[in-house]
Amino acid sequence: MDMAQARFGHRPAMVIPRKLKPGDRIRFVSPASTPDRDEIVARVRILEELGFQVDFGAHAFDRNGFLAGTDDDRIDDLNCALRDPAIRAVFATRGGKGAYRIADRLDFDAISRDPKPLVGFSDITILHLMLLRQCGIAGIHGALFGDDDGGVDLQNRDALARMLVETGNMVIASRSDEPTAGLTTRGRARGVLVGGNLDLIVTAAGWSLPDMTGAILLLEASDCYPGRVDRALTMLRKAGHLDGAVGVAVGQFVMAEPSRGRLIIDIVRGHLEALGVPVLGGLPIGHGKHPVSLPIGTMADLDADSGILTTEY
Repeated sequence: MDMAQARFGHRPAMVIPRKLKPGDRIRFVSPASTPDRDEIVARVRILEELGFQVDFGAHAFDRNGFLAGTDDDRIDDLNCALRDPAIRAVFATRGGKGAYRIADRLDFDAISRDPKPLVGFSDITILHLMLLRQCGIAGIHGALFGDDDGGVDLQNRDALARMLVETGNMVIASRSDEPTAGLTTRGRARGVLVGGNLDLIVTAAGWSLPDMTGAILLLEASDCYPGRVDRALTMLRKAGHLDGAVGVAVGQFVMAEPSRGRLIIDIVRGHLEALGVPVLGGLPIGHGKHPVSLPIGTMADLDADSGILTTEY
């Protein structure tokens, strides 16, 4: 084992869970904060229209301060879903806060025996990272996102459905109107896509962040302030957690103060330039307008020259 593996842990071989078929059961659980019941019921109807059966963890709508129930109740719901052979995919009702409190208590033996996709983003990033670090299991970064009219984005719904039931490639094009589009450099890279929300990547550092050797780093962020973003990227770089990454895919950076957006992009550019790898920004991934879901933990091709990220599912 080399020094990077000794410090951060190796990344196991990639495992893509088997695809779902009509009639398969999906379970919603709440590993982080309490969801809005009406929003989740609307998403359940969409999944049922796609031909799936849907149920809920026992504590999916509990409330315990800012958390959806106690740590024990949230991890019990999640592990019950991972252990149940009748459950073929697990959806997080939302992100918020709190998944980081239970990420080390996942039943890794159960999901290794019977891999199934976890669907979620934001705070759920840390669960994706832990599953990649411990088991190499791919998931889906995203959700059944709502659109501007309060419904479900149909394009994203169809893409998510394909990822669940088919094998293929997801092609995502950079958007010039995203603030991070200006970070794009030149060049191409191929590797396993690892990452997600910046705050949770930092939270994972040292205990649940996989080895980045040969990986494409995915970054998106919300509630961005200059100092907050700078501290996060400084810590990751100086501690060596980004060593070995072969490219960076940058999604949406949602600014807390839009007037300081240019400063934040300049800060990010300085950190990413220091990595010396191709960077593709402007990707519609994260907490911004009309985000898309995509596979995480699978092979990806980053083409900064053409502005395209292609991920396998």
